[in-house]
Amino acid sequence: MTGDEELFEVLEDLEAQAEALQHRERAAEVADRARTEYAAVTLDARLMATVGGVVEVDVLAVGHLRGEVARVGPGWCELGSLQGTWWLRTAAITSVRGVSDRALPEVAWSPVDRLGLASVLRRLSDESETVVVVTADGSRHEGTVRRVGADFLELDGAGSRLVALAHLVGVRPVVAGEVGTARW
Repeated sequence: MTGDEELFEVLEDLEAQAEALQHRERAAEVADRARTEYAAVTLDARLMATVGGVVEVDVLAVGHLRGEVARVGPGWCELGSLQGTWWLRTAAITSVRGVSDRALPEVAWSPVDRLGLASVLRRLSDESETVVVVTADGSRHEGTVRRVGADFLELDGAGSRLVALAHLVGVRPVVAGEVGTARW
């Protein structure tokens, strides 16, 4: 082997080492960017990608529910379960199983999907449907949603009660024949 051949072999080896090092650095950069991007993914975005799918959720003051994710909005989801339809604040969900591996960020949602839980509560008010309202302390209040304010709902039952939306866990229609759900 001549000196030129040895030199070319050393240079090729150095070039291969440099390419391998660049590949490792790029892989680390991609992994770091993926972690950074994933840090912005919300539970709402994961639930939105799951609409139509069946999930199991554990909810503060409600317990374990299993059902189909029917709708999702900012800070809430609608779950059709064996226990009936639930409108849940996602802040009250402690764990979920069965969600999509994908996420659909809020910027990709339709304008209707961007409506808040207050819109759902106003619709329930318009329909004068009797509901059970569950709060974070475990209280369950039965009545009809009379009005919805900026940060509360007014529930008519055995008298009128204001419920702070910040402590609302979930709302569901009263099931026919259900009695004794309210704790006033």
